[in-house]
This record gives sequence, structure tokens and C-alpha cells, in this order.
Amino acid sequence: MIPFHVGGSILVRLRREGTQAVTIADVARLAGVSTATVSRALSASAALRPETLALVEAAVARTGYMPNVAARTLRGRRSMVVLVVVPDIANPFFSGVLRGLEDELSQHGYGLLIGDIGPHNEKQAQIVGVVQAGQVDGVVLLNGHIPRKAGRDLTALGIPIVAVCEPIEKATFPQVEVRNHEAARQAGAHLAALGHRHVAYLGGPARNILERQRQAGFREGLAEAGCELQPGWIFLGDFTMASGALAARSFVMAVPRPTAVFAANDEMAIGFLKTIQAAGLRVPDDVSLIGFDGIEFADFVEPTLTTFRQPREALGRMGAGLLLRAMAGETIAPEEARVRLDAVLLDRDSTAAAPAPKALSR
Repeated sequence: MIPFHVGGSILVRLRREGTQAVTIADVARLAGVSTATVSRALSASAALRPETLALVEAAVARTGYMPNVAARTLRGRRSMVVLVVVPDIANPFFSGVLRGLEDELSQHGYGLLIGDIGPHNEKQAQIVGVVQAGQVDGVVLLNGHIPRKAGRDLTALGIPIVAVCEPIEKATFPQVEVRNHEAARQAGAHLAALGHRHVAYLGGPARNILERQRQAGFREGLAEAGCELQPGWIFLGDFTMASGALAARSFVMAVPRPTAVFAANDEMAIGFLKTIQAAGLRVPDDVSLIGFDGIEFADFVEPTLTTFRQPREALGRMGAGLLLRAMAGETIAPEEARVRLDAVLLDRDSTAAAPAPKALSR
């Protein structure tokens, strides 16, 4: 047992480290307050005098006291866990979003449960089952749709939900996204400004909302420059490197061949880049290439990829902030519930002025 002094007076003798766990009662004795006051200070559930709060904080720091989260959440009937539904955990884009979510939620005592829904419909029922079992307090959807089970979706369960990255049409819960249409429009304008008049588009699945937004924006940017996206120069993939590589095999056979390509995400752009290089085409001398997302891999391919960088961590943090408010019972005004952030063009080495017209033939 050792004495601890605060303000010149001995308040309590602490247990030696390693002999017995420090309790909330130890903290209360050390601070000279009741256990209820310590509890209120730790949960911020009531206003306390600054000097009282300082005593409690000093006692917590001195003892190294850690609240019993399991007991606290059992009393409050909360799990202190948030479920994050991801469409493909292997996609490096989501790492930054998850980091932003975790940074914000962990500051409020929440942990993350990752649900990698993938292409399998049966995973939807598992996701709904986790929520029905009361294992989570809120849900963040990164997958662009609401999971269902036996005709019933998550919104029927009354749990707070926020969509991040992929907006969900007609959903009434908060959503955080980038301005996809505006960024893709800028991609079309950027290629047109470089003199490209024969351009191709590499997109995602036709029903995906990001695909629809980005293709529409790209078409608009080209149209404003007097260009048109030809049907034969549209290649649809599934946002993976493999689908980008597959599109590249068709691209190299095209006659005439476009001088520029806008890919709706970086993974497809990278798969496309490596494959056309292997076929003997040079980027950007023969073909300019723009991606979308700003993942780390885009910094290290050769040439470095011109792309639109999404503020991934900011998307996660803002989504987490909205979910925290919803889980606290706050009603979020409509003007706050739909957040749109800008994607920033990173003009790098994979784009250049259009080559001479003769390069349009094989």
C-alpha cells in the first residue's frame, strides 16, 4: 500500500500494482467523492464542477482505472459495437474509410464489426440476423443497398443506419458521399482540354449507382467539349483489377483505337494499364488514362496514375459522426443528413496531350 497526495492531503492508500484490480470505489476514495460522482464523470452524463472533474481525472490517471465496459453496456442494454457492411473487403479503397470510421467511433467507446457481404446473397440474411440479435447498436452501409432477410430489411428493425460512399436511392437515413457526377464531368473536360476527341470509358456493373453517376458525368463533360462517347468504346467491369485487364484485351483490338480512357475506379485502371503495356502500348504516349478513388497503389504504378482522390477518411469520420448522433437519439435535419464531399483531381503522369491522328489506327 502506498500513499497518494492531492492538494497536500493523503486521500487513500492504493493497492500495489498486480495484487488486485483497481475499482471505481478506489477512484472515488482517492478523489474524495462518491462512486456515483465518478460514474457521472466517466460517462459525462451530468455536469460537474470543474474542480470535482479534475479530482476524478487525476485519480483515474493515477490508478490506471479502466471502466468495466461489459457491465456498463449490460446495464444500458448497449453493445458498444457498430456493424460496417462492406461490399468487398479486399478492395483497398475501403481501408481509408474504415480508418476514419474507427478513429471517430473509438473515441466514443465503440468497436467495429465488419460484415464482408461480397457477391453472396446469403450474407444479407446473416447481416440482418446480427442486428436482430441485438449484437450491434448501429449500422454503416458501404455497399450501396439495404440488406434483407425473408422480405424484411434493416430499416424495419429500428436501428440507426448511415450509408457512406455509395448512396442509396430513396433511403431516409443519413448518407455521406462524394460528388461523383461532378468529378466524372471534370474527367471528361480534362481529357477534352488535352485534345482527346476519341475516348473510351471503363465502368462498373450497370446497376451500380456509382457507375451510373460517373458515366453520366463523364458523358456530360465530353458533350460540353463537343465530344461523344461511342457505344463501342464503353467497357463495363466489376471494379476489380481483373475486369480492367479483361477490358484492356478488347481495347487493344479496337480499330480505330481511342487515345484516352476514363476508368470509374483505380483498381480497374491499374489492371487496364498493366495489360495494355504488356501489349506494347505506351501510357500516355499512345493512350492517356484517368482513374477514380486515389488509392495508394495509384501512387506506385508506372507511370503514376492521374486520378480523382476521394477523401476516404473524411467520409468515414463524417459517417461515424452522423451515426453517433442517431444512436444518441438525435433527430438529424434533412439538410444535415445528406453530405456530399469533393473528389480532387490529381494530374499525374498517365495523361498527356492527344497523339497525332495516325495513332488512331492499329
